[in-house]
Amino acid sequence: MRLLVILATLSACTATYQPTTESTGKVLELTDKAYEPEIKTVRLYNLEGIAARPDLNPAVARMGNWTLVLEFDDLRNQRDNYYLRIVHCNHNWGRSMLLDLDYMPEYNEYPITDFEFSLDTQIPYVHYRIRLPAVKLPGNYVAVVYRGSDRNDVVLSRRFMVFDPQFTFLREGSLIGPGTLAERNQQINFKINYKNAGVINPMETINVTVRQNQRWDNLTEQVKPSFLRENLSELEYRFFSADRFFKGGNEFRFFDLRSLIYPGRNVARVDRTTKPPKAYLEPDQSRAGDVYSQYLDYNGSYIPDNLDVRNTNAANYIDVNFTLLSEPVNGEVYISGAFTDWRLDASTRMYYDSTHQAYKTNYLLRQGWYDYQYLVKSTTLPPYHFEGTHYETENLYEIFVYYRAFQPQADLLLGYFLLGENKR
Repeated sequence: MRLLVILATLSACTATYQPTTESTGKVLELTDKAYEPEIKTVRLYNLEGIAARPDLNPAVARMGNWTLVLEFDDLRNQRDNYYLRIVHCNHNWGRSMLLDLDYMPEYNEYPITDFEFSLDTQIPYVHYRIRLPAVKLPGNYVAVVYRGSDRNDVVLSRRFMVFDPQFTFLREGSLIGPGTLAERNQQINFKINYKNAGVINPMETINVTVRQNQRWDNLTEQVKPSFLRENLSELEYRFFSADRFFKGGNEFRFFDLRSLIYPGRNVARVDRTTKPPKAYLEPDQSRAGDVYSQYLDYNGSYIPDNLDVRNTNAANYIDVNFTLLSEPVNGEVYISGAFTDWRLDASTRMYYDSTHQAYKTNYLLRQGWYDYQYLVKSTTLPPYHFEGTHYETENLYEIFVYYRAFQPQADLLLGYFLLGENKR
């Protein structure tokens, strides 16, 4: 009897999720990723939110408010049949044991029928768009797009979160004092009240994650409370020690490629005789020793736009060339931003050109405004080696509060809070 139960459980799990495929050679990762080089400019955002432009909003929605939109380009000139499905995850982005019907109302396959062809672009593409379907439970999810009827033929995956506001939140003043730590870091102190949620054993069942500027590469997970006040149903989080500070970082570098005819700031020149066009950015240098300089950025995000022809689907793709003037360093150097999905891998790594004494790379991007930084992977150097870090930097923090319920056996997102540090 026990063997039958085990076999039934395994078959229920594999029916909705196959981590490896033989037919396509693709492996689904529960993260932000494009699985084919032709899939570009993938964005998932909330139509309603804090940002002046909806496409800058985090991919977070409140239960009952189904305004999440997924968009992407396929750099092929023929329409394909794409479908969307949703995967439920726990707080650490591992797949939960829930079945599709536990978190989806009826079914879990949605055709993507909203598409447009590009207009007279050097690289033709098809732009796809779909509004995400409703889910039944708050928590972490991954939107998976696949080709045709083959769920193994995955083309992209994108994370999003849905919350049910059952916890209350109180931000406390910073306890930063003078000194080197304060000059480079930001301290986030807060309280969470769970009296309305019927929480049992809060120290074990509540998990907190903090995200800076919608980044996934420096996510702070499983943040533990400093104090528990059971009589008040309250958890208090105070970041006393240096290892619990958040690096303030620096304002992002940026370039304006909304126009190829009249390129904007930080673009040295554009060669429109090639296919695709090539853009060369002004050479960058290290900012590590510079004093903090205040200017408005998009916290590492980007805005696809086209000023040459006032139609977004007439925007061209451009081969953008980055140059960082520097002596070679003990480590690997990468370009980073939302346009790279914050991935530090072979696609974003820079190579050293000893002739020009600079790190270089190129990246295919759609016309628009882009934020970026140079990050380092090293055993001896900090990631912000070329950028510097300052407590004055304007950053957006998101706090996710998960509760591990007894039923269902999954992490429910019952608190979501936005903090603007040094908001201007």
